[in-house]
Amino acid sequence: MCSIFAILDIQSDAAALRPVALEMSKLMRHRGPDWSGIFTSDNAILVHERLAIVDIEHGAQPLYSEDGSLVLAVNGEIYNHKELKAKLGDKYHYQTNSDCEVILALYQEYGCEFLDMLNGIFAFVLYDKKHNRYLVGRDHIGIIPLYTGRDAAGNFYVASEMKALMPVCKTVEVFAPGQYLQSGAEPVTYYQRDWREYDAVKDNPASKEELKAALEAAVKRQLMSDVPYGVLLSGGLDSSVISAITQTYAKRRIEDNDESGAWWPQLHSFAVGLKGAPDLVAAQKVADAIGTIHHEINFTFQEGLDAIKDVIYHLETYDVTTIRAATPMYLMARKIKAMGIKMVLSGEGSDELFGGYLYFHKAPNAQAFHEELVRKLDKLHLYDCLRANKAMASWGLEARVPFLDKEFMDVAMRINPEAKMSKDGRIEKHILREAFEDMLPSEVAWRQKEQFSDGVGYSWIDGLKEHAAAQVDDKDLANAHFRFPYNTPDTKEAYFYRCFFEEMFPLESAARTVPGGKSVACSTPEALAWDASLQGVIDPSGRAVRSVHSAAY
Repeated sequence: MCSIFAILDIQSDAAALRPVALEMSKLMRHRGPDWSGIFTSDNAILVHERLAIVDIEHGAQPLYSEDGSLVLAVNGEIYNHKELKAKLGDKYHYQTNSDCEVILALYQEYGCEFLDMLNGIFAFVLYDKKHNRYLVGRDHIGIIPLYTGRDAAGNFYVASEMKALMPVCKTVEVFAPGQYLQSGAEPVTYYQRDWREYDAVKDNPASKEELKAALEAAVKRQLMSDVPYGVLLSGGLDSSVISAITQTYAKRRIEDNDESGAWWPQLHSFAVGLKGAPDLVAAQKVADAIGTIHHEINFTFQEGLDAIKDVIYHLETYDVTTIRAATPMYLMARKIKAMGIKMVLSGEGSDELFGGYLYFHKAPNAQAFHEELVRKLDKLHLYDCLRANKAMASWGLEARVPFLDKEFMDVAMRINPEAKMSKDGRIEKHILREAFEDMLPSEVAWRQKEQFSDGVGYSWIDGLKEHAAAQVDDKDLANAHFRFPYNTPDTKEAYFYRCFFEEMFPLESAARTVPGGKSVACSTPEALAWDASLQGVIDPSGRAVRSVHSAAY
């Protein structure tokens, strides 16, 4: 997972900004420890910190067009780069074997109208020296983070993480997923889908065979790698499905269309939790069944607590659910990196596509169910995508999320929402379980949803609440609206995290990059109207939906 940093619309002395750009980019070097590169001119500066996954020897960035007039800094993977190169034919002479270089070719052929052709995860800055203009783009759902800001002189900054903007910018904001921005223009939303509207999907069929084939294709696409990779196997349905599919392809090299054996033919899986955690028991069952080399990573409550401030720094959020879940991932990522793994596949996104959170049991009808899915997907870049990407990238790991593959999302979101609903005694994500039950142990295929922050051990969340209660007194919480007028914390745990965040990200605009609103078990605020029981207990833990949750292990 790389990082990009750019200064555009330069209003001040570019030569003086060059060392500033290098220093700010260095704050993100955890994302790209393998190499650094910089382009400078009077009008633009682009800096790149590289994590080498594809074309290790020749893919250093920034990338340049053949004539040198186009400069590209990109954090991402373009899974369909071979198909796109074939479509372009011999019109473009590539300088490297990097999957990302196809962006330069597409820009030359189509201008800004190419972004929806990409199937991948990406955030990029492209600078056109000949015409002195730039193009900034982010992937369809926001798997790769991207922020922008302005300094006192009016210079425009773009960075993979907000921490690189804090020392220089007066304001910061999130660059929205599925959009691109050209010089002197307003952002354009290129990612638009018919399935956002209930009427477009309400009468569609629901084929578990099509669903299975589409997810298998997504996983295979995302195995593109020249370095050792692994799978995150929590023991829940989603990570187990991704792990099982990955194992079916792991022995052949995807990069040459399965013509040769994989460079690292044994697949390693990783699970994290407190000793005896529910996830660890289930993860071992799956690993035994599918034959991965499995690694159980244990942490103590104190180790997790000691990491909280670092987690907030790396994730750049004060959201309670995200911090609870990210801390074990952060600790696990360090162990994975120590074993020589550079890329992992994860199960994020499934709950937003299929209504996996336990509060979805309360959905009153198919339309309300579907509209909540769309709301969840629209916010995913602020929650699970942010967590998976930054928790892994904090130790120089790349996380890939096949459930959020653009082609698979189209299949999953066009399924009739009725077939996804938890009603008539059906468990959540019933259609996904049916599609893959033959690949998993039955007790895992039909295991109830356990949110990651719960599954690593119930005492993790309970301990955090108790610690925060001891650190924050009643008067501080009662007066929190004076200190934090935006997104005022309503629990001592939230107040505890917010204090750390404010220390490291003091700008008011930084606080506004984190969403607010009341939630039960990761619901949006709108879904609380579904049932009176959802309004009585405001807690992001899945255990808050007491009428539905039951511990399986």
